[in-house]
Amino acid sequence: MDRRTFMQLSAAAAALGAGVLGEAGAQETAAGGGMQVNLDIVNNRNQNRSTVACRHGMVCTSQPLASMAGVDILKAGGSAIDAAICANSMLSLVEPMNCGPGGDLFAIVWSEKDQKLFGVNASGRAPYAWNLEDAAKLGLKEIPSYSPLAWNVPGCVSGWDLLHGKFGRKDFAALFAPVIQYAREGFAVSPIISLDWEFKPGSFANLDKTFLVDGHTPRFGEIFTNPDLAAFYEILVRDGLQAYYKGEIAERIVKFSEANEGKFALRDFADHEANWVDPVGTNYRGYDVWEIPPNGQGIAVLQILNILEQFDIGSLQPNSAEHLHLFIEAKKLAYEDRAIYYADPAFADVPTPWLISKDYGKERAKLIDPNKAAQNVQPGQYEAKSETIYLSAADADGNMVSFIQSLYHGWGSHLVPDGLGFPIQNRGESFALDPNHRNKLEPHKRPFHTIIPAFMTTGGRPKFAFGVMGGDFQPQGHSQVAMNMIDFGFSPQQAGEQPRVEHTGSSTQTGDKMRASGSVRLERGFSDELRQKLTDMGHNVSRNIGAFGGYQSIWREEEPLRYFGGSDPRKDGASMGW
Repeated sequence: MDRRTFMQLSAAAAALGAGVLGEAGAQETAAGGGMQVNLDIVNNRNQNRSTVACRHGMVCTSQPLASMAGVDILKAGGSAIDAAICANSMLSLVEPMNCGPGGDLFAIVWSEKDQKLFGVNASGRAPYAWNLEDAAKLGLKEIPSYSPLAWNVPGCVSGWDLLHGKFGRKDFAALFAPVIQYAREGFAVSPIISLDWEFKPGSFANLDKTFLVDGHTPRFGEIFTNPDLAAFYEILVRDGLQAYYKGEIAERIVKFSEANEGKFALRDFADHEANWVDPVGTNYRGYDVWEIPPNGQGIAVLQILNILEQFDIGSLQPNSAEHLHLFIEAKKLAYEDRAIYYADPAFADVPTPWLISKDYGKERAKLIDPNKAAQNVQPGQYEAKSETIYLSAADADGNMVSFIQSLYHGWGSHLVPDGLGFPIQNRGESFALDPNHRNKLEPHKRPFHTIIPAFMTTGGRPKFAFGVMGGDFQPQGHSQVAMNMIDFGFSPQQAGEQPRVEHTGSSTQTGDKMRASGSVRLERGFSDELRQKLTDMGHNVSRNIGAFGGYQSIWREEEPLRYFGGSDPRKDGASMGW
């Protein structure tokens, strides 16, 4: 990135969203007061904020109370990992539809002491008693989303335990003190999260009991408490995090499962473990980009970048039709491979080195017509030789963490175990029921995963911890951020504020096939002329305006050590440092 100028304002980025603030729209009055919020702006904003700069440490999350709690841990002498765990626990209270102890976790850590990256896979596995034969007996063509049949053992708490055991400095009593206090005393719900909070009452009794206020979902500014969640964290402080897998919490979840025709048994929890994994990477124009290997979709980012590297992206106008066309075509190629090859490597042959190789990227790039959208995209032929939250944190010692955690769908399975204050994820919906698929349902197997943290290094030194939440969109978001940073020289904040494009309709890991060229949706900030150019190239461009992903990031500079944070204006959060 020879042209890096992110400390200078970019006129292109500053112009984004011009005029949006002046638009009229639906208003919401804050609960109990006269202040109003324009919901159209809240839902469709990508305005220019300042990049946050600091020296001693930084936390970037999608809700300010979580960022503040993490920074307080850093100021008290905690590590970046301590701050991330504290912030994540706070998000389970203030953004409960997207994350929490009922979900999974992945992370990439830069350890200044070890001078290397560490990866963590804390995703859960299917119950031993759940298999293709039983699914067939139930007549299932796919696993139902809001059902105990979509449950895997939640891995989040095991990920906290694994990370803290190696990198933690503060005890869990300190890390969970903020969430316990706020859960009991209450907090004022923030505007975007209040919109995400919506669900239809009446279908899931414990969801209603835990997350409604006076019979309705809490409005912006309304006070919400969750004493059950506070009691849950107090159990972890008292008994240790293994209580989730070999103690009171496991027993309560299994009891709830048995009462609701689920498949969980105590053995499923006792045998669960989070794992250290080696991140995998590719070099994109001098920057090493790192992701967690499958069972997740992170390597799709590396495939997209290897394809895009064959084109002079930096010579194009950012977010021009020519730029977006190349990106969309690269995405389509990578996602066809994703649908076929990505799975739990403990159960299937996943050819990761081949998929992320430069030679394969060059081969796939030859399939792109610079002027026309492909209507028939196929996966490469391998010859075998045998709603989510993202946060980042950094500390004064130079440790950094890229950290993502999710329930999969908003509210996960919608099922809340009695008295625990959080829903269980529905990640098991991602298993295929095709017995010939790599990602087929099998006992004690990890499903295909969408949540992915990312990291960049240069010359073996840490540079950028970043992520973009948003389910299947995440590799697209990572790739767009990487181009914005490396090809176009935007700041960490501006890289996340650029309007985004989403391509949908690719083949899926559960067996659905892409039809024609799929569909393209654009955020606010793109012209009608650009839409027409993409249409003329053969893309099916939707007229609907979207808002895609939620981005947080920390960029690092040396001599002296400094951090630069970016936080997505599409969310309620903030970059905070000291």
